Amino acid sequence: MPGEAAPRTPEAFFAGHEDGLAVYRAVAEAVAALGECDVRVSRSQIAFRRRRGFAYVWRPGQYVASDVPAVLSVALDHPVESDRFKQVAHPAAAVWMHHLEVRRPAEVDAEVSGWLREAWGSAG
Repeated sequence: MPGEAAPRTPEAFFAGHEDGLAVYRAVAEAVAALGECDVRVSRSQIAFRRRRGFAYVWRPGQYVASDVPAVLSVALDHPVESDRFKQVAHPAAAVWMHHLEVRRPAEVDAEVSGWLREAWGSAG
């Protein structure tokens, strides 16, 4: 909505969507275990950043009818093959964006943490 302020906290971003907030918290915990980064909340997503963004959590229900509480998008410099990804996009020459639908916090497991670790390291 024009003139609408961006939410300033993850809690405001996921207001009324507790399942999505729980997924965000699982991602934030996995990222915190890696080291320092900035967290930026906008109207459309929550970004984890070092020199550049490396992971994003967003609600697909903001854009299309969806029962998925959150999507985790991980930016890597190469494509990763996994049936877990809903989509892998190539938005820029050096960026492959991997979109993972996450329904429960437990899905942010060792495999996802490994992708986050790689993305965190390359965003340095």
